[in-house]
Amino acid sequence: MAQRNAPKKAVHFGAGNIGRGFVACFLHNSGYEVIFAEVNEDTVSKLNSQKSYKVIEVGADGTSESTITNYRAINSRTHEAELVQEIATADLVTCSVGPHILKFIAPVIAKGIDARSPDLTPVAVIACENAIGATDTLAEFIKSPQNTNPDRLADFDKRARFANSAIDRIVPAQDPDAGLDVRLEKFYEWVVESTPFADHAPPDIKGVNWVTNLQPFIERKLYTVNTGHATAAYHGYIRRKSTVYDALQDREIQEEVKKALKNTAELITQKHGIPREEQQAYVDKIVRRISNPHLEDAVERVGRAPLRKLSRKERFIGPAAELAEHGKDYSALLNAAEMAFRFQNVEGDDESFQLAEIMEKNDAEDVVKQVCGLQPNEKLFPAVVDVVKRVQADTQSD
Repeated sequence: MAQRNAPKKAVHFGAGNIGRGFVACFLHNSGYEVIFAEVNEDTVSKLNSQKSYKVIEVGADGTSESTITNYRAINSRTHEAELVQEIATADLVTCSVGPHILKFIAPVIAKGIDARSPDLTPVAVIACENAIGATDTLAEFIKSPQNTNPDRLADFDKRARFANSAIDRIVPAQDPDAGLDVRLEKFYEWVVESTPFADHAPPDIKGVNWVTNLQPFIERKLYTVNTGHATAAYHGYIRRKSTVYDALQDREIQEEVKKALKNTAELITQKHGIPREEQQAYVDKIVRRISNPHLEDAVERVGRAPLRKLSRKERFIGPAAELAEHGKDYSALLNAAEMAFRFQNVEGDDESFQLAEIMEKNDAEDVVKQVCGLQPNEKLFPAVVDVVKRVQADTQSD
């Protein structure tokens, strides 16, 4: 396997705030040319006409700026053939499009992989999503018969390698007048599994933590950062707080967040052998991070997509289901899930309207099966059914 005799090149799907502010920043600092694949023509035009943008990091110790250059953008909807050629010669393909969009980007990635020369090192594919096993999910879509000829699967790993990752950086809502510039917190973590690259070096990305076992990192992040952030947002929304920072100034909401993270800490320490003191230090750091007054983040934005956040492998039901099976306390996670079920008909969030419709048209048992993916034989099932019944009763009485 040979490397291209050209500068390093990465194709990144999704030119949103995470794409521009987190992933592209890492890639730029590592010497990659970044090609954004994006469906929003306005964003594509801005990226192609503006040759640089700023990433602004904010924290208690002040603000710092870095300038991102050496990028291009392609409209993946209208210029597929051009994008296929870029993937066929790229060193790296990444994405931050949202877990539900992976199936839509898979066909063009599959075509690009299929067009690769056997002389090249396999392209590394890394999904940067808030979901467990997102790269595995993307790989399944890419390798499906609809997207890849089954005859091409035997030597597929000569053309592409897939590595799961865990990303952690809070990117709040942006100033609408900021253009391409992105404002985010200073803290970051990007952990990627190294095992797919056992026979050759993994991609050269400065700041990535390469590990052989990703699960402890991804569950610790999802069940601490995302659980804590969403718990504050949903409790805050119900109590009419405007931002996560405002919510966490409320002592009762802060207690709910701490209790939820105590629930998940029990699972994380027992399951992955992480020392309790280490996890508590991580929790304390997370509470400080989501309380950052410099990251004014509306509770509606953090709470958006409640159907995804209430799903089986997500931040509330995922850990609560495991805790329930082992007879451990999950009460604060259940409280947070109840607040998420109450996040209905929120302007600008389609899933909150879908949730309202599901809650109105189905009995509680069917809601829990459909939304949470839980089955009646699971110990958590009846407790979530009771929550849904309570929310449905309150909604009908309003």
